[in-house]
Amino acid sequence: MKPTAAPTGPGVIAVIALLAIPFVASADRKDIPRPVTDADFVDDGVPDPAKFLLGQMLFYDKIISGNRNISCATCHHAMADTGDGLSLPVGEGGQGLGVTRNTGTGSDAIHERVPRNAPPVFNLGTREFTTAFHDGRLQADPNEPSGFRNPAGGDLPTGLDNVLAAQAMFPVTSAAEMAGQVGENPVADAADAGNLAGPGGVWELLAQRLRGIPEYVDLFRNAFPAEVTNAGDITFVHAANAIAAFEAFAWRADRSPFDRYLRRDRRALSFDERKGMVLFYGRGARCYQCHSGKFQSDFDFHAIAMPQAGTGKGNGFQGREDFGRELVTGNPDDRYRFRTPPLRNVALTGPWGHAGTYNSLEEVVRHHFDPVNGLETWDRSQFIVPPRPDLDANDFAVQDNPAARAAIAARNELPANPRLNERHLRYLVDFLHSLTDPRSIDLRLDVPISVPSGLPVFD
Repeated sequence: MKPTAAPTGPGVIAVIALLAIPFVASADRKDIPRPVTDADFVDDGVPDPAKFLLGQMLFYDKIISGNRNISCATCHHAMADTGDGLSLPVGEGGQGLGVTRNTGTGSDAIHERVPRNAPPVFNLGTREFTTAFHDGRLQADPNEPSGFRNPAGGDLPTGLDNVLAAQAMFPVTSAAEMAGQVGENPVADAADAGNLAGPGGVWELLAQRLRGIPEYVDLFRNAFPAEVTNAGDITFVHAANAIAAFEAFAWRADRSPFDRYLRRDRRALSFDERKGMVLFYGRGARCYQCHSGKFQSDFDFHAIAMPQAGTGKGNGFQGREDFGRELVTGNPDDRYRFRTPPLRNVALTGPWGHAGTYNSLEEVVRHHFDPVNGLETWDRSQFIVPPRPDLDANDFAVQDNPAARAAIAARNELPANPRLNERHLRYLVDFLHSLTDPRSIDLRLDVPISVPSGLPVFD
């Protein structure tokens, strides 16, 4: 019998080359997610057009900030890939947009930076997204009257559509983010007094503003015809639900090359991107252990020795540390733990980390290879904030203190992987770039030219 010839061809050569990568034989197929579908999103991925339009206007309108000088979009702008490009946001009182934003001058100078990085808004309309903020202080919970465990407790109203809508209730209550400082405006005063939901509270004051703008009244009527028949029916819950509807649909990202690959387009990934995928989902790098599921996050909390810079949250050394999840649970075992970020469009959304301490995708991936070494050797030029001597004089106090660094290192949960090298780094970064949805690269059309309040959309 004539012996059967060995199979040949580009496909076989690719498989042989893939198997030749040291210690990486194959991806664990059970951990590679199934393709994303409409059913994975709220409203099955089909928003109400009227609610979407209202939410778009509100997202870009400064009318819902205490001093009428900042919008949701300032720190989550379409032209900055739903972030702001900074390690730590310059919130209320800042001037400019994105990396050109500054801390203001004189009496208009900001009092403080926002202490945590502004997370991107991609794919937050997924049903998997039930935990918001870096420390998870907002979580869906049907046992709570509002449906959510949240910082406002019983003050959070009912009627919020999902965790994304609930999240939209909170930036307007923060002095550093949108409310302003006590004495500057009634919203800031109410926030300082802890009056969020009562008469004269933050949410009622903002709803009153919206009720006084005829164009908004019409938009609310169209978006909520069963609930809003006149201006007096408008609440900030309606506003939050509309903002969430806009965010959920505008920034859905599930048509990346990786998504096409999952939908059986086997040519969607390059050879090197597939090598990176095998590392990510295989025994080589095991990234999937935390970055699991369809949106590559377990939405759980982990301590991986991320460097701490900026003002922190008032914890630990000189009050410049951020204890992360412990601030929510009160459990010391949760110290320095932060929520696993989803990864679609990750290449667009730097700086990375809860304090934005990595401005290079390559460097934040390298940190995962050996977190403690990454903490010890961190390059502070990765920290991107507008210069201001009185604010940044102590930005590196934690990093400069050996005992503070040692405390962060001691909590690290991610062991070093000495088998990973620079070649594997390139493959993994290539794979992360394959998670970019081409529709997300140019989001200019998501920005309205004007908003109903008449306030400027662009600073």
